[in-house]
Amino acid sequence: MTALDPPRRLLMGPGPITADPRVLQAMSKQLVGQFDPWMTAAMNDTMALYRQVFRTANEQTFLVDGTSRAGIEAALVSLIEPGDRVLVPVFGRFGHLLAEISERCRAEVHTIEVPWGEVFEPDAVEAAVRDVRPKVLAIVQGDTSTTMCQPLADIGEICRRHDVLLYCDATASIGGNEFETDAWGLDIATAGLQKCLGGPSGSAPITISPRAADLINARKHVEAGIRDDSDTDVGTRIASNYFDLAQVMDYWGPRRLNHHTEATTMLYGAHECARLLVEEGLDTAIARHELHGRAMLAGVRGLGLEVFGDVEHKMHNVVAVEIPDGVDGDRVRAELLDDFGIEIGTSFGPLHGRVWRIGTMGYNARSEAVLTTLDALEKVLGRGGGVAAAQEVYA
Repeated sequence: MTALDPPRRLLMGPGPITADPRVLQAMSKQLVGQFDPWMTAAMNDTMALYRQVFRTANEQTFLVDGTSRAGIEAALVSLIEPGDRVLVPVFGRFGHLLAEISERCRAEVHTIEVPWGEVFEPDAVEAAVRDVRPKVLAIVQGDTSTTMCQPLADIGEICRRHDVLLYCDATASIGGNEFETDAWGLDIATAGLQKCLGGPSGSAPITISPRAADLINARKHVEAGIRDDSDTDVGTRIASNYFDLAQVMDYWGPRRLNHHTEATTMLYGAHECARLLVEEGLDTAIARHELHGRAMLAGVRGLGLEVFGDVEHKMHNVVAVEIPDGVDGDRVRAELLDDFGIEIGTSFGPLHGRVWRIGTMGYNARSEAVLTTLDALEKVLGRGGGVAAAQEVYA
């Protein structure tokens, strides 16, 4: 048996992306015991960094050990009790995911939809809130299946006015697009490292408002074997043990409840992702993603390719490109990978085989990655103009 030796790739799809080498270096450091004073201090530092990333004062801001979907599931299973009404505005694949997870929590799930490539107007969301009267509204900010970015400020105001808890999946958008947890009135938001944060998949940052934390703690049931005389079971027990945020909050808090063994290497990586973002400055990072996303957009248009969806509401960090008639989309992707070591994505559902999705996010939100990808596309498609169009943006 030989050691794994991954090929060199430039990951220019919708995620995961090429990880920042500094994050990988941080993850190579030796393990420390999870209750070592150095480790608990590192956990506290990580919480403080992600408060800045989420732009929140929420005390309950930490990591859920698992991919971004682990954060989504932890948020929903800890918020939702059987029979609760949940409203999910769906504008792509990942809205459907929020609805499915809510159904698995035995919620009464209601959805509203717009065609893929569009976003919701506030009036449509408010009309549904009035009709459904949900406990929770669950929404995606940036859905990579369509590349759309849903405006949230008005939806936050609607939810506050109607006393609805607002959960947001910010996996694909945070770090590369404006995101304001407190200013927009979000109750819970979750993310992942493998998009604009420039790391590997495997850790899910989460932030929880005091209102949501109180609701979750009203369902606290500490497991046998680690509970003490002060623990009293209250409310309906959260249906998952691993994703029980009532216990996980105590794990990250002063009590240091021995709920699970921390994914130490992932914490190192998550800490470095946030440290680099805060060091760069969130506004600067968002502007960087906007610049390189705009260059890629100009480049694919320079190649004579059409762009899918409402470009005015596109995320900065990914573009969906219509595959031209007569072009084998899978063949193009295979040639890019085999001949140039560059990966771009296809899509799901109604867009499968219809678009390529090209990301410019995290470590790959830089001119070298954009121009290298466009140059390879020129060669594979046998047409020019992409690199020159992107260079005009950079000029």
